[in-house]
Amino acid sequence: MAFNSLNYILLLISVITLYYLLPQRFRWGLLLIASYIFYMAWKPGLIVLILFTTVCNYSFARLIGASSSPRARKTCLLLTLLIDFGLLFVFKYLVFFNNTFLGIFGSHWPVSAFDLILPMGISFYTFQSAAYVIDVYRGEIQPEKHFGIFALFITFFPQLVAGPIERSKNLLPQFYKKHAFSIENLLWGSKLMLWGFFKKIVIADRAAVLVNKVFNHIDEYSGPSIALAALAFTFQIYCDFSGYSDIAQGSARCLGFQLMDNFKTPYLSKSIREFWRRWHISLSGWFSDYIYIPLGGNRKGTAVKCRNLMVTFLVSGLWHGANWTFVLWGALHGIYQIIGTLTLPVRKKIAEALHFENHAFTNLLRSFFTFVLVIFSWILFRANSIADALTAYRHLIHGWRAMLIPQRAYEILLTLGLNSFELVLLGFCLLILVMTEVCSRKKNVYLTLENAPSVLRIVFYALITVLIFTSGVFYDAASFIYFQF
Repeated sequence: MAFNSLNYILLLISVITLYYLLPQRFRWGLLLIASYIFYMAWKPGLIVLILFTTVCNYSFARLIGASSSPRARKTCLLLTLLIDFGLLFVFKYLVFFNNTFLGIFGSHWPVSAFDLILPMGISFYTFQSAAYVIDVYRGEIQPEKHFGIFALFITFFPQLVAGPIERSKNLLPQFYKKHAFSIENLLWGSKLMLWGFFKKIVIADRAAVLVNKVFNHIDEYSGPSIALAALAFTFQIYCDFSGYSDIAQGSARCLGFQLMDNFKTPYLSKSIREFWRRWHISLSGWFSDYIYIPLGGNRKGTAVKCRNLMVTFLVSGLWHGANWTFVLWGALHGIYQIIGTLTLPVRKKIAEALHFENHAFTNLLRSFFTFVLVIFSWILFRANSIADALTAYRHLIHGWRAMLIPQRAYEILLTLGLNSFELVLLGFCLLILVMTEVCSRKKNVYLTLENAPSVLRIVFYALITVLIFTSGVFYDAASFIYFQF
């Protein structure tokens, strides 16, 4: 069941209504049932996988909490992680590695090609459950005793299939808190959802038409078209995923729950390092806490730090999908980070010598350069194969002279899958997005708008509501990009 569907809206309205009518002791049960219904609307049989994961993580965490033997505790932890990541490997990566070896060894490889269905959201709930057990092992939290509450923590429907990847310290206690009906929460949640729907069905799904047209026929396009498609994908994936996060946060807020912010204006970052503090924050935090820091972080010298950065980003790339394009995308961001680390002392000295440390123009230039690096990497992320990515990069340098001729430039734009009205509409909506992001750099959109004059708030929400209902892509409702991860 996708957020951008009538079924989800009806489910959410029903859950909100019943939630506030029911006594506190029954509310967790309602949310758990709703979460299972939400997931089973996609593939009912795969609920067994979530139930198995839930039982294993609950049981082993209780054993870890009850045991005083370091060896027994470690054994339980390893068994849990083996189950969690073993299931993830089988359903997400087994086909990928088998096809890779089949391509290398051909008929000498003993296993023929096969396919497996990828359970929706498996990467997200696997990471959330694994983090819980690790935190119990570390003594940072006590194991949850209520099985139903723990099952709800794993399957809470607003963030089940695409995050944010919540930490147990934040989400579990909220299930015990009595949430009284609040108009403020309902308005806050509704406005967040409205903004999320605008980003998803007005911007992301319209940009997807252009992106798919170019990247699915990459051989036919030259530099300007590929650059525009890469720019469109940059906004598509951001609006798609941050739009999901807004809808998730808004849905939870209507019920009184507060999910973490998963995005904080990442495209305004002044460095790749800052970008990853602002993009998919819950995943970046997970990799930092459970991979980068345990490897040694930055505590053992520059060489080890660079190694740890590369390992972390390679794993991050593989997490995003079973394709070598994702692995190389992660490696590219690892290289970005390593170069940034190695050149930081020199760049600081140059900035200090020229008195450019916090100069507005320097910050703007840094943001622009970071944005270009991110766009360049998104080409690899979106390409259907490494060969397509190489073709895109190779074609990028060709065909720019045609853009100097207005008629020719207009003709090129019309080959990208959108008509002139749709291109103007997309540009107008992107302008709204960019202006809103710039104004809400230090706060989320809701808080920024609440501090704005009431007339401006009314005009803003009225405008995006009109755009959703008049210009939203409803005829071919697309699933969220991160559902496949």
